[in-house]
Amino acid sequence: MVLKIIMLVLFFGVMVGVGVYCRKNATDVNGFVLGGRSVGPWLTAFAYGTSYFSAVIFIGYAGQFGWKYGIASTWIGIGNALIGSFLAWAILGRRTRIMTQHLNSATMPEFFGKRFDSKGLKIGASIIVFIFLIPYTASLYNGLSRLFEMAFGIPYVWCIVAMSVLTGIYVIAGGYMATAINDFIQGIIMLIGIVAVIAAVLGSQGGFTEALKGLAQVTDESVSDMPGAFNSFFGPDPLNLLGVVILTSLGTWGLPQMVQKFYAIKHEKDIRKGTVISTGFAVIVAGGCYFLGGFGRLFDVDVKTNGFDAIIPTMLSTLPDLLIAVVVILVLSASMSTLSSLVIASSSTLTIDLLKGNIVKKMDEKKQVLLIRIFVVVFIAISAFIAIYQTQSQNESVKFIAQLMGVSWGALAGAFLAPFLYGLYWKKTTKLACWVSFIFGAGIMTLNLFFRSFFPALLQSPINCGAFAMLAGLVLVPLVSLISPKPQKSLVDDAFACYEKRVPAAQKRSLD
Repeated sequence: MVLKIIMLVLFFGVMVGVGVYCRKNATDVNGFVLGGRSVGPWLTAFAYGTSYFSAVIFIGYAGQFGWKYGIASTWIGIGNALIGSFLAWAILGRRTRIMTQHLNSATMPEFFGKRFDSKGLKIGASIIVFIFLIPYTASLYNGLSRLFEMAFGIPYVWCIVAMSVLTGIYVIAGGYMATAINDFIQGIIMLIGIVAVIAAVLGSQGGFTEALKGLAQVTDESVSDMPGAFNSFFGPDPLNLLGVVILTSLGTWGLPQMVQKFYAIKHEKDIRKGTVISTGFAVIVAGGCYFLGGFGRLFDVDVKTNGFDAIIPTMLSTLPDLLIAVVVILVLSASMSTLSSLVIASSSTLTIDLLKGNIVKKMDEKKQVLLIRIFVVVFIAISAFIAIYQTQSQNESVKFIAQLMGVSWGALAGAFLAPFLYGLYWKKTTKLACWVSFIFGAGIMTLNLFFRSFFPALLQSPINCGAFAMLAGLVLVPLVSLISPKPQKSLVDDAFACYEKRVPAAQKRSLD
């Protein structure tokens, strides 16, 4: 216990120290929200990865989908690396950085407002961001509380309070730069921790080969009557597995807290380096988490009584004290990094996109930064309250981390992915098409949350429904754009002029 407490105190001390150190970079909106658009490849890549993978992944998704699909759940991690990291950086990274700087937009709603010359789009997007980031944030607390209760026996409420206060301190003090530096430190911990945990857990089962043999003997007729289903290549349910891959991989393309990382990149070369670093990070962390979760059925877990979120903590409960301490820091790192990204995205959106120029007509830089800091506190407090209330709820449909995250990711990515992607690449994308995507993506996930039993069987899962919302948006936006009034030519030409700007290049990078 002394060892665990010492490691926690050191961890918290470093996080707060970084926040205080970076306070000089958070004096204006550009510095607080984007780090002055001068963040290097390692910090950006780790900020992207640590915001991507949190306690939701490690405790919730890895446990639930490892239980459902066995070792085939590793495909989710591979999809996260290839689609959610590599392709996201390759397709969105450069264009996002160029156009957002050209339009002088610091948030995703502000991008929509300036790209399509629509205050309504900006306000609508900011409302969606605020509403649907809350359940995702609440899910972070839940995953962490399971682990803390197992390791320390600390009541759930105190876990939430500690994480909220400490994250709030370094975000309020240092803004995005403090978050990026802390994300890098937390990312290193996550890389070391996941490798050590996998080795220890498999070692407790006699090694990788023995663990696979044990998994081959597991049967569950309620899932599949196929022998060896849980150590097969695609698992017992490939179709629903595909839905999880799509939601958790393609979904990052439309999440404000993820896309915003591209806004802050410093140089062109940093994008190429960041792509490689981010992909490698995802392979180890996401691939490792889902790979570990695939062996959950080898452990004595009462899923019906304790839920899927108890699987990973049960697997870890027999580890040596030192490794448990490492795991606690690992999951704490993952959760705090994601929480900091979420609160910056939400608070900056409320201030810049909703209040500035609408409710408060005149707002200087100091006032904007002050309000962003205030909303950081408000957002953390609301999500913490929901997290506490959610654990007391008897409604099982909102009980699991994966379902909470599915609703949030599905609504945000379903609403934003298609209009953001087409807005970067296609001049014919229209304002009406954006509205259709906003309403359809957020609307279908809201209906799924409250009227799930009326949906077709395949779409009753918020995971599958979220994947459907994203794919449908990719079809709806071009169709609506083709039949709606064309956007103003001068507006579109101005937005895309940034791509044609001539810039000098060193001969080592370009022979021509």
